[in-house]
Amino acid sequence: MIPMTDLEFTQLAELIKRRAGIHLKAEKRALLAGRLQKLVQDKGLESFSEYYNLLQGRNHTSAAELTQLVDRISTNHTFFMREQGHFTYFRQQVLPELLQRQGERDLRIWSAGCSSGEEPYTLAMLIDEAFSGDGRRGWDTQLLATDISNSALEAARRGRYSAEALGALPERWARRYFEPEEKGYYTVKPAIRSQVLFRRFNLMDEKFPFTRRFHAIFCRNVMIYFDQATRIRLVHKFYEMTEPGGYLFIGHSESLDRERTAYRYVMPAVYRK
Repeated sequence: MIPMTDLEFTQLAELIKRRAGIHLKAEKRALLAGRLQKLVQDKGLESFSEYYNLLQGRNHTSAAELTQLVDRISTNHTFFMREQGHFTYFRQQVLPELLQRQGERDLRIWSAGCSSGEEPYTLAMLIDEAFSGDGRRGWDTQLLATDISNSALEAARRGRYSAEALGALPERWARRYFEPEEKGYYTVKPAIRSQVLFRRFNLMDEKFPFTRRFHAIFCRNVMIYFDQATRIRLVHKFYEMTEPGGYLFIGHSESLDRERTAYRYVMPAVYRK
């Protein structure tokens, strides 16, 4: 068992915050050491200081190491229909507004921190139901789903979930949008998978590379891992990337400082530009 000193924790925690935005308080030292223990041992290193020095390099190896580190410390816990009221509001209020616009025939939706895919696939299914018959013709309805974790994105792209996971969904969705596999698992059908563009993206990047703004941004239960200053900066960037009249959905355990954001409060965890 490799011990982690106070200095090693401080160095790694500062690096993690700088690169991934995740704020680890002192009481998380045991958690961090536990998640990295086997990783450090497998690399033949004798201390967390050696591991920190490896991460500090400026080559392809250190970049890959940083990606692996983020995968180890990221918490990718989610499930279908989490905080269901958001999806109800999106279906009843947001989608009808977007579909009634004159001229534009695209829906620009971003699932930021998409984890293993349940959120963006749910949005894709809601969008699919909003169109009837040939109503989708001429529309661009592909939505963007991003995460910093490669392992989470790999799971999301597979779109494979247990029967238990599908239990929270309407029964008609399970029949219409999923294909049964062996051993009680189901896979999202290609027609829905093709509507979600999965990409690795770090919300801590200085600039967002998108050329057009989004009509709705979902970033739920992500900012709970950030400190206040990081949250304020991120929300400002989200605001810049939101279309006028567009929406930001955050987690119910999160909130925006109304004195420091230009978003207008709509309902718990829903804000509008």
